Amino acid sequence: MPAVSSRGRGRRTMSEPNMVPFIDVMLVLLIIFMVTAPLITPSMIDLPSVGKASKQPDVVVQIVVGKDDKLELRAHETTAPVTLSALASAVRRAQTRPDGGQAERAAVVISADKAVRYESVVKVMDTLQRAGIERVGLSVQLAD
Repeated sequence: MPAVSSRGRGRRTMSEPNMVPFIDVMLVLLIIFMVTAPLITPSMIDLPSVGKASKQPDVVVQIVVGKDDKLELRAHETTAPVTLSALASAVRRAQTRPDGGQAERAAVVISADKAVRYESVVKVMDTLQRAGIERVGLSVQLAD
């Protein structure tokens, strides 16, 4: 009988996982990455730059978003307040040339104060996009 009881004690299960295969795999992956990393050439990305347009726009319409989310439309050296609902039609009217013809290259520039919420600027851009107005840009000010 004592042999039977000792046999039960000899078959204890190990509660610890064997980490050796895991460490081996990680070392092999580390070596592979160390060998291949110097062989990868960094790629160059050509980003657009400011002021490289071949022709300047015929008409520039500027939408100014104020601190209190009020909109102003500047075109043909005049400034007029405008609401978000009437913005698209006002921009369409402002995109016409002073002589009455439709401008071929009419650009819309959105300028906003740095205290304006981002949501307000996105609403203006969304309104213009839904109206089918092309060439919408953001005005930036370089830090001094």
